[in-house]
Amino acid sequence: MAGQCVTKVELTVSCEHLLDKDIGSKSDPLCVLLMSSSDNKWYELGRTEKVQNCLSPKFAQKFMVDYYFEIVQKLKFGIYDIDNKTIDLTDDDFLGELECTLGQVVSSRKYTRPLVLKNKRPAGKGTITISAEEIKDNRVVNFEVEARKLDNKDLFGKSDPYLEFFKQTETGWQLAHRTEVVKNNLNPTWKAFRIPLQSLCGGDMDKPIKVECYDYDNDGSHDLIGMFETTMTRLQEASRVSPAEFDCINSKKKQKKKSYKNSGVISVKLCQVVKAYTFLDYIMGGCQINFTVAVDFTGSNGDPRMPESLHYISPQGVNEYLSAIWSVGNVIQDYDSDKMFPAFGFGAQVPPSWQVSHEFPLNFNPSNPFCTGIEGVVEAYRMCLPQVKLYGPTNFSPIINHVASFANQALQQTTASQYYVLLIITDGVITDMDQTRSAIVNASRLPMSIIIVGVGGADFSAMEFLDGDDGRLKSMTGESATRDIVQFVPFRQFKNAPAEALAKSVLAEVPTQLVEFFTLMKQSPPTTSAAPTPNPTATV
Repeated sequence: MAGQCVTKVELTVSCEHLLDKDIGSKSDPLCVLLMSSSDNKWYELGRTEKVQNCLSPKFAQKFMVDYYFEIVQKLKFGIYDIDNKTIDLTDDDFLGELECTLGQVVSSRKYTRPLVLKNKRPAGKGTITISAEEIKDNRVVNFEVEARKLDNKDLFGKSDPYLEFFKQTETGWQLAHRTEVVKNNLNPTWKAFRIPLQSLCGGDMDKPIKVECYDYDNDGSHDLIGMFETTMTRLQEASRVSPAEFDCINSKKKQKKKSYKNSGVISVKLCQVVKAYTFLDYIMGGCQINFTVAVDFTGSNGDPRMPESLHYISPQGVNEYLSAIWSVGNVIQDYDSDKMFPAFGFGAQVPPSWQVSHEFPLNFNPSNPFCTGIEGVVEAYRMCLPQVKLYGPTNFSPIINHVASFANQALQQTTASQYYVLLIITDGVITDMDQTRSAIVNASRLPMSIIIVGVGGADFSAMEFLDGDDGRLKSMTGESATRDIVQFVPFRQFKNAPAEALAKSVLAEVPTQLVEFFTLMKQSPPTTSAAPTPNPTATV
């Protein structure tokens, strides 16, 4: 985008009176934010979490947007009732949308408008409210919180508690963070979490913060267990030796019972303010992104000589595989100083032995699988295609484990100098799903992200399962991924979109995944001087 980014803006979204599309329960809404590109095509910027059984949701997930003063930035907020686990929204009920500009939102403290349907008619009484706040402070707060002796709100079993943290604003309390639900437990320990200091108190350590504790119910009628107000100054007194403790007060119970003490105690074991490095801090500090391409050569793609094949190169010199390589590679090559990319194929019979291979170099040179720039990858693909026999099965785990072995070597380094991105382009069904799940769970502990682009019209439900947006992926032994490292995008959604729209979508999560990994490892950027020598993905 032309022009100078003025600032980063955090958008918080809530809705009221949404349409109810579910029979026997309420809609399960999610908000999608789209932005208009220079050629007036919409592309997705991000999504909130799904809020179960709720017609007036407050979304905890924020949107971060670069704000350009001199450019009209058109936004579209779409609300959907999510009834399945696919990432494709076309099979979910549409609850309404709002089109506006970022300038309109930024110039209003609270921007509330009615939602409309695709035909521009009102979406019932549904409204959407967007609050914008400039991000001036990149500090975050690390929390470790537990509770004890919470009130039991359930007749059968125990309460299922979760916490909500609220920031005080001029227009009322604004949701800053929602923890996970701990099932059937009156003495819960929540997973460690972090909240941007800006989202929690605007950087003012003495500004009131409200914390509410609820008992989660599937039907959306969550019961308030109790709440308390505090400040960051008070919270920072917490330490593992001496936690900061707060009575969880339910005002209704307090009014009714003279002997009422509390509805449990919330214990903050850790409240630590730290500087949060950004993606650009790491990149400008010399972190290299090592990019590897893997291409599916299984028989289900069809005979490359026939026009209906996904590997058929049209008279214009393109197919979906080439389009995916170009659009993703063109963006990512800017972050790799030597622009030498290992490129592999899988699922084909390879000369001279015609054995099936699941990680053969496109240039047929096992000791040097590197291609010069994205042009080199494209050229190697074109040269390779007529020389192999498309076969099967579709095994992902060998190539994932291959790249993971190099990412594992990078763990020996004390600073955040190397990160690996594997792009897998495939036409669909995975044959070694169990091994692939284990490979991804293993890779989640390494400086590595996996992007899967699905080409053709196959059923991609298995790919969507690997994309852990609906919860952490587990291996067959029940081991959970440390973090979500897989991003899946079906190419068909971008067939008529500009090339940068596909790249924007598939690469959207990589900066967050990179920052999350190095934050977990407590690794800072290498330096602000010369970049380190890239760590090649050398031999097969």
